[in-house]
Amino acid sequence: MRTHQVTIYSTGCSMQSCSNGVNVVQFISRPADGYAIRAKGLCKTYGNPTEKTANDAIKSIDLDIPIGQVFGLLGPNGAGKSTFINMMAGTVIKTAGSLVVWGTDIDTHPRQARANIGIVPQELNIDTYFTPRQTLEMTAGLFGVPKDERRTDEFLAMVGLSEQAHTYARHLSGGMRRRLLVAKALVHSPPILVLDEPTAGVDVALRQKLWDNIALLNESGVTIVLTTHYLHEAETLCDHIAILDEGRLITSKPKQELLDGASRKELKLTLTKPPPKTLPDALLDIGARWQTDHLAILYDPKKITAAMIIDTVTATGLIVEEVSTIEPDLEDVFLDLINK
Repeated sequence: MRTHQVTIYSTGCSMQSCSNGVNVVQFISRPADGYAIRAKGLCKTYGNPTEKTANDAIKSIDLDIPIGQVFGLLGPNGAGKSTFINMMAGTVIKTAGSLVVWGTDIDTHPRQARANIGIVPQELNIDTYFTPRQTLEMTAGLFGVPKDERRTDEFLAMVGLSEQAHTYARHLSGGMRRRLLVAKALVHSPPILVLDEPTAGVDVALRQKLWDNIALLNESGVTIVLTTHYLHEAETLCDHIAILDEGRLITSKPKQELLDGASRKELKLTLTKPPPKTLPDALLDIGARWQTDHLAILYDPKKITAAMIIDTVTATGLIVEEVSTIEPDLEDVFLDLINK
């Protein structure tokens, strides 16, 4: 029998040979540089680069993903997120640059690089004639996990599928299949878990369950890479945000730094009496507008302060009764950056 070597990341630290001829390394230390994933000058072009029909899906990206974070990879449809993930998975071959996954270059040791991550894809790619237990056992076997070290029951419990362990996947709901994909990605205890739109089309209760699972995994030391179009989800879960658009990296910053650097805020001023129907020019110049019961001003805090706005309002003879500000959320920041 031909011997293969697969590295499994879990507790323990010795190499052993399984009865099926698979050598299993129980523990590999974290990369010394502190990064789970590093991309340098990464490019992917579909088609002949010399022809006009060529499509540059990824355009010379430099991206570092620190170990231990929940990292949000955001962008509109066609931004290059799935292409980036598929290059890590080995299903798409990069055109240029380098990509290192948990200290392993995907060109030098492609099989090991793939073993360093677990991927939950958008598609429900599950064999409908297998039960959840059979699915996890088979996947663990493909990764060379010894039978006495498999954590099938633990993963089924974590995703809430213990009662459905022996139910054929074709009888599971879409939400249950989505949870099964998460468990399937974890069977070899990878140090990195990539979630590609994990809550697309699922109900609120399941979404909260998946959020809880993500937080639990991250607390245990797993680095999470999350792509999602639900920006509230990214804002709630992520420590760091990177935004792609048309194959280019627009920004990559800690979430709070990204929010703090937003180019707009909104000031709401409640007045003792409504302003005239036609606002004074001084108020129009600062973008003020009357909204039913308050004066709203959208402003750039780098150009003008709230105090300056209030001074401008009072200088027109209006009396401010209450002041409140609306801080920008991730959706505001995202739209600002994409539309620049």
